[in-house]
Amino acid sequence: MADLKFRRNFGIAAHIDAGKTTTTERILRYTGMIHRIGEVHEGAATTDWMEQEKERGITITSAAVSCKWNFPTVKGKADANTKEYSFNIIDTPGHVDFTVEVERSMRVLDGLIALFSAVDGVEPQSETVWRQANRYGVPRIGFVNKMDRSGADFLNVVKQVREMLGSKAVPLQLPIGAEDNFQGVVDLIKMKGIIWHMETEGMTFDEIDIPADMVEEAQMWRAQLVEAVAEYDDQLMEKFFDNPDSISEDEIHEAIRKATIDLSIVPMMCGSSFKNKGVQTALDAVCRYLPSPVDIPDTLGINPDTGEEVVRKPDVKEPFAALAFKIMTDPFVGRLAFFRCYSGKLDAGSYVRNMRSGKNERISRIMKMFANKQNPIDFIEAGDIGAAVGFKEIKTGDTLCDEKFPVVLENMFIPEPVIAIAVEPKTQADVDKMGMAIAKLVEEDPTLRVNTDEETGQTILRGMGELHLEIIVDRMRREFKVEVNQGAPMVAYKEAFTQTVQHREVLKKQSGGRGKFADIQFEIGPVDEEWQKENPDKYFQFVNDLFGGSIPKEFVGPIQKGFENSMGTGVLAAYPVVNMKVRVFDGSFHAVDSDGMSFELCARSGFREAGRKAKPVLLEPIMKVEVITPDQYMGDVTGDLNRRRGMLEGMDSRNNAQVIKAKVPLSEMFGYVTQLRSLSSGRATSTMEFSHYAPAPNNIAEEVIAKQKGKLKVED
Repeated sequence: MADLKFRRNFGIAAHIDAGKTTTTERILRYTGMIHRIGEVHEGAATTDWMEQEKERGITITSAAVSCKWNFPTVKGKADANTKEYSFNIIDTPGHVDFTVEVERSMRVLDGLIALFSAVDGVEPQSETVWRQANRYGVPRIGFVNKMDRSGADFLNVVKQVREMLGSKAVPLQLPIGAEDNFQGVVDLIKMKGIIWHMETEGMTFDEIDIPADMVEEAQMWRAQLVEAVAEYDDQLMEKFFDNPDSISEDEIHEAIRKATIDLSIVPMMCGSSFKNKGVQTALDAVCRYLPSPVDIPDTLGINPDTGEEVVRKPDVKEPFAALAFKIMTDPFVGRLAFFRCYSGKLDAGSYVRNMRSGKNERISRIMKMFANKQNPIDFIEAGDIGAAVGFKEIKTGDTLCDEKFPVVLENMFIPEPVIAIAVEPKTQADVDKMGMAIAKLVEEDPTLRVNTDEETGQTILRGMGELHLEIIVDRMRREFKVEVNQGAPMVAYKEAFTQTVQHREVLKKQSGGRGKFADIQFEIGPVDEEWQKENPDKYFQFVNDLFGGSIPKEFVGPIQKGFENSMGTGVLAAYPVVNMKVRVFDGSFHAVDSDGMSFELCARSGFREAGRKAKPVLLEPIMKVEVITPDQYMGDVTGDLNRRRGMLEGMDSRNNAQVIKAKVPLSEMFGYVTQLRSLSSGRATSTMEFSHYAPAPNNIAEEVIAKQKGKLKVED
């Protein structure tokens, strides 16, 4: 078994254009996996292999690569004490429409390099990535990229990470020069300067004395660094107060490691990936400070037979347990399931139990991924990431385990889609092909939902944004050769109840022989605030307050199912209902005529009757919008946002430009990018991500409901 102490599973995540793919490309060059650096703007980056990624210069799908790194290195040569570390790296997209790619990567990674642009600092998607990392407790290192750009300011970004992300950011380096004059960094632990050689693509570097004009500043920041980590070691704390100079480099590294894994600090580094500066020191920091699979807490799961908690340690002797986090269709090998192995060992050709379906699956081959290329391996062990081939039905989030030792691992959070388009095949020949294409795309992308509008027969695709759906339609055309007509984008509205009401629903059907009988008394309304805080990702709260056997236990499940299934079609305009609480407290049954189906049907009709009295409201998705604009267009941009029912939340300046933050309903944001370009002569930029659902104003709600009801009537 490989020594897991020398393995690192980490990701690279950030806002759009912070340099994630460029950094990954440098890592592959320095680790000897590629011999020529491919640039994103030339469409030649290794991890951006999809046609759409090459054309647009953006990352759409997260790509996994494996490589090895010799650490420590001195002036580009291996030291006698060098250890070879194995890396599994995932390069993630920055665009909010593909946020699920970051989400599922975070679920299976042990660490993260969070990239920031030295010019733009903490941007909206940086905040989203940070929240995702917090959700899964992922330790991270901050790397401030683009130090060679005009307006670069490392310490300002450190300050923003502290204030805007609420993290204790601690610089480990200071830049030597900035913008065009950026030459290297001062290492605050060694108290030496590092200057990279441009003629070797940054493969080699010199250690120099700290420039005289930086000595005082470096000493100040070093003292702050030692103070920040001294709390993690009592001996270090004593030395800090007695004689700070007696603290050794190794002691500082060890304390930083403990504090980073504990999520107490975020070590901050800087460089310029495009100019080949700083990436190697970041890789050394990955080895030094980010956790190996044995440094993270043991994986917890549930035994489905007993309901008890089960612990799986990262050990090859433990029973096999893994989580499938991504499905991909490859034109040559077919369907691939990316999975993280948490415990045990899996040989190619062996069987695993899929806990969702309850069936055994044969994994005929196991691959190590290198972007879109596969390298077959004979087995995979705890702590590693690989891809399986030859299975029948594995989906994103499935637990794969040893059939004799069943366990269900915690799934990942999948955000809800906010936008929809109707698609229909152009020709009869495209009908079957479209069905197959959509089935494969939905399997790959859990944020893509599909349903058929029963009235029109149209296929409705729902996704995370206009770009997301545009890419999906483009992939249908290119990969699956399906031509489709698409309708205008539609907003994914939802409904919610604002008042709690009591209701009694009785179902009686007699049709000769055995009839149907069910009687339920229940309360329906909005969820409890406390429950919502504890279950932020759930929309249905069910409380069983039945007593005295008024309704037998075996009918409670069907009642719950009846209410839950009804939530897909609301009472106002047939939009899905969210945040609903149902408390069943009384009822009656018939010894012969009552069965599970009777109670499920009774719950469904009870939902419709009581829902009308519970003061339902229409909810619309509200987007968090950030616009960066030159001063002279401020008035036009804010005026336009106000016209779009935007709520301005703040303005500040960033590098001679104004940053406007607002919350705007999604329905008002279609075509916004084009409008913003014309308002600002193409000089303003904007980013948008989903924030929350909020009640739509009465006039808007009435219009939407009338349109929806009119549509339903016409189609009837």
